[in-house]
Order: sequence, then structure tokens, then C-alpha cells
Amino acid sequence: MKVSYYPGCSLHGMGKEYDQSMKAVSRALNIELKEIDDWSCCGASAAHNTNFDLSVALPARNLIAAEKDAMDVMVPCAACFNRFKMAEHHLKADKDLKARVEGVLGAKYQGGISIRNPIDVIYNEIGMDALAAKVVKPMAGLKPVSYYGCLLLRPPEVCQFENYENPFMLDKIMGTIGADVKNWSYKTDCCGGSLSVSKTAIVVEMCDKLMAAAKEAGANCVVTACPMCMANLEMRPSANMKMPVFYFTELISLALGLPGSKETFKTHLTDPQPLLNQLRLV
Repeated sequence: MKVSYYPGCSLHGMGKEYDQSMKAVSRALNIELKEIDDWSCCGASAAHNTNFDLSVALPARNLIAAEKDAMDVMVPCAACFNRFKMAEHHLKADKDLKARVEGVLGAKYQGGISIRNPIDVIYNEIGMDALAAKVVKPMAGLKPVSYYGCLLLRPPEVCQFENYENPFMLDKIMGTIGADVKNWSYKTDCCGGSLSVSKTAIVVEMCDKLMAAAKEAGANCVVTACPMCMANLEMRPSANMKMPVFYFTELISLALGLPGSKETFKTHLTDPQPLLNQLRLV
């Protein structure tokens, strides 16, 4: 399948491991990515606290650019996905806002493409049977909990992504590549998000709570699809609460035996290599 691809700022910076593994996995699963021409920042996560029209216009500019390719747009970053979905929601519901935004951008928003996250694309379009057929190194011994965080799922009437109370697709994907997925009740709890710098003490407390719950569930790692969650869960837990955190695409890449799949682990803030070495996965 072919999709437009919006990496966003994070995947070219602190989330480059996500971008690299996403592209490798897409090639292996026959997902052809067409990066949006001249894409720009979507405004996450500050614009909506500054100016409402701006918070819609920034992602709308990218949606209009993606519409030129007439393909669904795949947005890996949870924060970017949320802003794209929020813009779509408001543009379709408010004609006056749509006119103002189109006036600023000098282009028409058609609303004819779907906004997708790679969890959804891999689960629903590629399918678990096709994914399982490509696994050459099952993730035996890896015991992850799936962490969605806030932004992929809420508000549910806007994001329209999975079961917002108990999402399951990421669990299924991890199980398909051979991991022993642990069930827990914190899949959608907040990690503190963009308060990481301004309210660090609060974020430390929130991340410690998540890591304690993951350990109580029997996990030896956390899997996410959000660069902001990844940064917080790697940086902010207390020293005795830290455990490896992975982008889900990194583990798919490793399970599929893709070239360079081990390289992204070297740049993690919390080194996952001791665990992977112990389990003989690298």
C-alpha cells in the first residue's frame, strides 16, 4: 500500500530512532511512504495554548499538502496525530473557521484523506498473519507493557482510534512478533507530556507511578508510539524505577531481522542493550 508520510519535527530530532525503524519496517511490509512535500511543524504541543486558529492552520497546511498526493497520510508521532485529527475535526465542523484558515493558507482544504497511525496501518492493512510470516527472530523473553499515553486516543470523538478505554492493537502486534505482552491498567495514563521541563517534579512522580505499575505487571520493558512519552519515560523516572523503553517499530525491525535494526538502540537515553543481550536478542 502507498501512504503519504508525515514524520514531524520529533522524528527528525529526539525521535530519530522511530523514523529510522518506521522506514525500515515499512519497506519490509510493502508500505510505500511518500513524504509530504515541504511539510512543516504541526504546532504540537504549544500552538493550541497560544492561538486556536494557528493550532488548526499549522496541521491544516500539511493536510492540504498531503491531499495533493490523494493518499491517506500516516502520522507516527502521537502528538502530531492528535493535532492532525483535531484540525480535521474543527475544519469539518466549523465553516467560518475553515474559511479563515483557508484564507491564511491561500489553499482549500478538501477533507478527502484519512489520517492514520502506523499501529492502525500495520494491524488493519498489513495484518497479523502477514507480519508473523516475516518474523525471523521471535522476541522470546521480552515482556513489554504497551503504553499508548493520552494523545493517540483522546478525545475519543476526535481521534477515533481504537478502544480508548482498553486499546489492544499494540498488544497484538507485540504478541505476533513473539513477545510475552503483560496486561496492565495504565495503557492510557498520562506521563506528564510537555510538563517535563516546566513541572519536572510532577512528571517524575507520574513516570515513577507508570514504571512501578509496569514492574508490578511483570514487565521488563515498555513499548510506545509517542516520542514525548518515550523521552519522559527514559529521562524522568527515578534511577531505581528506570527500565528499557522502545518504539514499537524498533522491536518489529529486530524481529524481522532488518539491516541496521540494532543501531537505534545505541542512542537511547536508557540503554536497552543489556536486556537484549541477556535475552540473546542482539
